[in-house]
Amino acid sequence: MNLRRRHLLGTALAAPLTAPLSPATPASAATRFDPNAVRFTLAVLPDTQYLFDADSADPEPLRATFRWLTEHRGSANIAFLTHLGDITEHGTADELARADATFRRIDGRLPYSVLAGNHDVRSSSDDQRGDSAYLRTFGPHRFAAVPTYGGASPDGYNSFHVITAGGRQWLILALDWRASDKGLAWVQGVLDRHRRLPAILTTHELAAADQAGVARLSAYGQRLWDALIRRNDQIFLTLNGHYWPPGRTVLRNDAGHDVHVHVTNYQDRYYGGAAMIRLYHVDLARNVIDVETFAPYLDSRADRLAVENRELTSDVDRFSLAIDYAARFAAFAPSSAPPPRPAPAVMPRGTVAYWRFDDAGFDDTRARDLTGGGNDLTLTRLPFGAPAARTDDHHRDQPAHASLRFDNGTILRAGPAAPLNRATFQHGYTIELFLKLPDPFVGDHAWMGIFSWEGRSADAGRTNGDPAEPTCSLNLSPERFLQYVVYPTGTDDAPTSWSHTVPVGQWIHVAVVNDAHHTIVYVDGSPIVRNPSRSSRGITTLGKPFVLGGTQYAEHYDRAFYGWLGDVRIVSRPLRPQDFLSKP
Repeated sequence: MNLRRRHLLGTALAAPLTAPLSPATPASAATRFDPNAVRFTLAVLPDTQYLFDADSADPEPLRATFRWLTEHRGSANIAFLTHLGDITEHGTADELARADATFRRIDGRLPYSVLAGNHDVRSSSDDQRGDSAYLRTFGPHRFAAVPTYGGASPDGYNSFHVITAGGRQWLILALDWRASDKGLAWVQGVLDRHRRLPAILTTHELAAADQAGVARLSAYGQRLWDALIRRNDQIFLTLNGHYWPPGRTVLRNDAGHDVHVHVTNYQDRYYGGAAMIRLYHVDLARNVIDVETFAPYLDSRADRLAVENRELTSDVDRFSLAIDYAARFAAFAPSSAPPPRPAPAVMPRGTVAYWRFDDAGFDDTRARDLTGGGNDLTLTRLPFGAPAARTDDHHRDQPAHASLRFDNGTILRAGPAAPLNRATFQHGYTIELFLKLPDPFVGDHAWMGIFSWEGRSADAGRTNGDPAEPTCSLNLSPERFLQYVVYPTGTDDAPTSWSHTVPVGQWIHVAVVNDAHHTIVYVDGSPIVRNPSRSSRGITTLGKPFVLGGTQYAEHYDRAFYGWLGDVRIVSRPLRPQDFLSKP
């Protein structure tokens, strides 16, 4: 058995592939920001002061940066832009007028925040300074109609935005170069009113870095840390400019959690930094933030200094942060799993069988077919391994909050009269399930079965394949690849799909979808690459039992499933990914 299936694995590498069954995404959708995508980008723009320096100003680099951000807002899924202060060199009305004209290029196209640096206002003053050319240009009136804008302190120099990205809300704080006690009290009030939102604090000065890129709080930064940051667990990331070189560090707040402190400033580099931007790619699926730094303006130039400075790749300019978002935010924004969904709510038209392992569907000896279609499954012990046991462990998005833990010794088997034993699915089908492999994954479990129909393909008259294997089965290879092999009706063929390596210790959702022409296997809603393009209609069955947790070979079980199985559903038509069980 193993040699034959290893041969199939090798030949699958050369098999032609077919496109996913779902319709292609319209091109226009790729140009829009998606607030629900699990990966989004925060753009950070530090000190641009040398681009707005009296009569030596050149705003073109900033225009190029703004063009890049607006043109790539959809492809990079850019949620927001934050400027870290020192927009101008002297804070004069003329300099700010030029900056105003440049920023108007993104007004209404990309939400952003700004804050005053020491070059934008009198450096000896704090946020109680009163009127200024900066405030008249970038004060609260400018942002009043911006959907993300939440408000400003009474003095107008501190503000906040609430953005929606990654399917949740985030708080962006933009603090003046010198926040007064009144200013800090206002910021604390904002945090208190948004207690469940993770917060990113931006300001002009907070930390400075040495030549090795190790950041330390400045004297003023220590004041912010003691009075505000360390006390508010929501703040997990701070961003400041002012000092160069760039750098970073991690501090521990009063709750014992990490706060990432980053210094970003490139004004000392060629062309005053050329409006260099830093992109923070927040990836909620991978639990990381990927950071990159580059200057769009320099991409169009071929001179030596432009080429040398167009992209920065040092450890403080291009890096990844590992953040377990659920754990980091749990103290102030605990994630709540979706509630269980009743069986009738997840049995769409064409559902022929649905099993789950909560009290509604399982009684320790039998998994009831909740469609009432007569496809109950009975626990059957094999002469090896250990018995199966019901558990509360489950996939977060699974309708039932329960599962069955298999230990290589039990299968669930349909009765001899079950309609599913003879079903051939001529109009297509969708077979879905949730599974988790143990960590560590110990022992020899090569080719263990997940589901199958009993019997031999040879008994169905099939000769182009392994005559001893069943006519349809989902298995796990020695490399932990999912293998779905099916003998369709009306053809002597066995199209076989192969997945990537299945992770251990992690729940996944698997869907096998056939549209009466081709079969696509999905893992966690994504189509796998090795789906054969050969025609595949229906499933050849022999009237023998459908089985969960095992696959016969030569009508003999030599091993069974090892791990957890959650809800299993079979529908007699192809479903779209948005209609899978994993979509609440």
